[in-house]
Amino acid sequence: MYKIAIAGASTLVGRELKDVLSESPLAAADIALLDEEDAQGQLDQVGDEATFIQAISEGAFEHADFTFFCGTENLTLRHWRQALRAGSTVIDLSGVLDQENGVLVRAPWLGTDEGWADLFTPAVVPAHPAALALGLLMERVQQAAPVRMAAATVLEPASEFGRAAMDELHQQTVNLLSFQSLPRAIYDAQAAYNLLSGMGESAVVNLSAAEARIRRHYQALGQGRWPAIAIQMVHAPVFHGHTFSIAVELERAVEIGALEESLSGEHVDLVLEDTDSPSNLAATGQNDVLVRLRPEIPARGSGVSRLWLWAATDNLRVNALNAVACALELRRIRPQGSVQ
Repeated sequence: MYKIAIAGASTLVGRELKDVLSESPLAAADIALLDEEDAQGQLDQVGDEATFIQAISEGAFEHADFTFFCGTENLTLRHWRQALRAGSTVIDLSGVLDQENGVLVRAPWLGTDEGWADLFTPAVVPAHPAALALGLLMERVQQAAPVRMAAATVLEPASEFGRAAMDELHQQTVNLLSFQSLPRAIYDAQAAYNLLSGMGESAVVNLSAAEARIRRHYQALGQGRWPAIAIQMVHAPVFHGHTFSIAVELERAVEIGALEESLSGEHVDLVLEDTDSPSNLAATGQNDVLVRLRPEIPARGSGVSRLWLWAATDNLRVNALNAVACALELRRIRPQGSVQ
């Protein structure tokens, strides 16, 4: 039996991870819920058993085979080396460690490299869920034909920035409808009923940093195998779910059926009817990337060389699924049972 620690267990990602673990081959693990002191004592549940969230103490990570960091970047930076010293394998869902020396960015959905990690690997960062979705779609498209150009607009939900961002979006919506002033502690801008490519000067959230992380993770995962893609992030006034508008130009015309066949497969749900168009609501609770293919300019005959992909994912669930997939890959370098 493995022992697992979830640091940041009260966060949106932490709670989603707990649910995904309960459905995975690691469901029988002994799971410890850890978080900041202000979350200490909150009643929670692991499987069928009630438990409490504990504060991160000096010995919190002892005997933990895996530690998932799901909280703020500051929480990860304060405690990840403590987990390493305790002999735990660190899996960082906050993403803040992705530029640390020796830390690997991973997405097992996109294939496994033999020997990609060893006992000297300090930590693994599950790839940003938007980078994972873009990589998966680009990998599939280029199986049909070489890609000349690709550009994606990523619509980012409030949940990607945590519960405080969701609460402020909700309160802004309520206040606008009642003609009251807007809270701006998180966005320093009107996020409700608005699309934003940047926030106010005093904003806590940083769209540019999130956009840069998606680019880094896409490049780290592709390692030159995928086409270059221009990425623009826009904050959407929704609570959950990534949505993507992706323009692709191919080197040569391809039959629509061949494109659909390339896109279809594990982890991708190809939607064929306009009435079932992918959306952030439709993607809620789904494990797959929902995608709709639409040709832009038909070539001569029935082939197309320019196309649009409209896609949607449950950002929290995909992040948690990827993290658990990383842990399952890392089991081969972990001793079974207690840390030696």
